[in-house]
Amino acid sequence: MTLSRRRTLALIGGGVILAATAGLGAVASRKPRTALLPWDNAGLGDDPRKRALSYALLAPNPHNRQPWLVDLRQPGEVTLFVDTAKLLPKTDPFNRQITIGLGCFLELMRMAASHDGQRVEITPFPDGFDDRALDARPVARATFAADPTVTPDPLFAHALDRRSTKEPYDLTRPLPADTLDQLAVVLHGRFGGTIDAAEVAAWRAFTHEALRIEIETPRTYKESVDLFRIGRAEVDANPDGIDFTGPLFETLGTFGLMTRDSVLDTSSSAYQAGLAAVYANTDTAMGHVWLVTPGNSRPDQIATGADWLRVNLAATGAGVAFQPLSQALQEYPEMAKQYADLHAKLAPDGGTVQMLARIGYGPRVAPSPRWPLEAKIVHA
Repeated sequence: MTLSRRRTLALIGGGVILAATAGLGAVASRKPRTALLPWDNAGLGDDPRKRALSYALLAPNPHNRQPWLVDLRQPGEVTLFVDTAKLLPKTDPFNRQITIGLGCFLELMRMAASHDGQRVEITPFPDGFDDRALDARPVARATFAADPTVTPDPLFAHALDRRSTKEPYDLTRPLPADTLDQLAVVLHGRFGGTIDAAEVAAWRAFTHEALRIEIETPRTYKESVDLFRIGRAEVDANPDGIDFTGPLFETLGTFGLMTRDSVLDTSSSAYQAGLAAVYANTDTAMGHVWLVTPGNSRPDQIATGADWLRVNLAATGAGVAFQPLSQALQEYPEMAKQYADLHAKLAPDGGTVQMLARIGYGPRVAPSPRWPLEAKIVHA
C-alpha cells in the first residue's frame, strides 16, 4: 500500500513524529524483496499453462487472499481449487466474493493464453457446487489447446498495469462523458454506472456509511485487521492480505508504533487516523460502476469475476483509477439494510448486485504483493 500525503498527515496529526536520522532512513527505505517478483516473472516458463497461470495469479481478489490452488497433473489441463484457509467467513459468509475473485483468476488466465496461441475451454464446477459454501470440489477445469486461429483479447495489454487504487482521487478532475461507455465491456451480466455529480454525492454518502458499519462491527473489522501485513518483512513472509509498506509504515512497524493491537483499539490515535484515511477514499469518488446478474449461482459468480476483471482492465486502459467498494454487498446482519437498499436501487426487478466500485483519477500505486506460482501448485 503506497503512502499518500493525506495519510501521512493524518498519522502525524495523530501524534506520531518521525525523526530524520540516518538509522531511521535505512529502515524507511526498505521495500519488499520477494513479494513483488511475480509481477516481473509473469509470462516465463516452458509450459503454456504455467505461462498463463503466472498472469492469472495477478488477478484482483478480496482482501488479496489469493485463494487459488491449481492441479497440473493432467497434460493440457488446469484444475482450479479454492484454498479454504483463505476464506473470509465474517464479511463473506457464503464465499460469494471469494468466488468472484476466482472468476477473475480464470479470465486473466484465459486472456494470457489467448496471447500465447492457446485456446482455453473452462468448465466451472465440473463436480457440482454448494451455494452456501465452497468446498473441496474443483472450482473449474480448464483445457488448453494450441490454436493459431484464437483471437488475442486486447484487454490483456493492461494486465501488468492493473491496480486497485486505494488512495484519495482528484476532486478537481471530472471524468469524461464517455467514460462509462469505455468501461462497458462485460460479456455476461449487466453493467451500470454514473458520473453524474449529484448521484455520485449520494453514492459517496452510501458507501461511507457501509464502510463505517463494517469498521464498527467488531468481528468484521477484526477480520481485516488480522490480515494486515505491516512492513516489508511481514509482506515478504506472507504476501497475501492487506499490505502496509512504504517509508512511514516501515518505520511505524519497526518501532512498534503501528501494530494490529493498536489499530483494534478504537480509542487509539492509530485507529482514528486510519478512519480518516479510509473515509477519504469513499469521499473522493468521481464516479461509480456496478455489475448485476439475474441469478446468483456459483457459475454466475465466476462469470461476474470475468466481467469484473474486464471492467478493471478497461479502466486501466482509459487511465481511470478503480477501487471495489464491496461493504454494502456483504451478507451479515448488521449490513442487511444497506444490502436491501442497494438492491432496491440497482436491481428493483430482481437479480443480484455482485460488485460496486468507485472510479476517478488517482495516483500511481505499487502492485499488490503476490505468492509465487510455485506456492499455488498443489500437483505438477
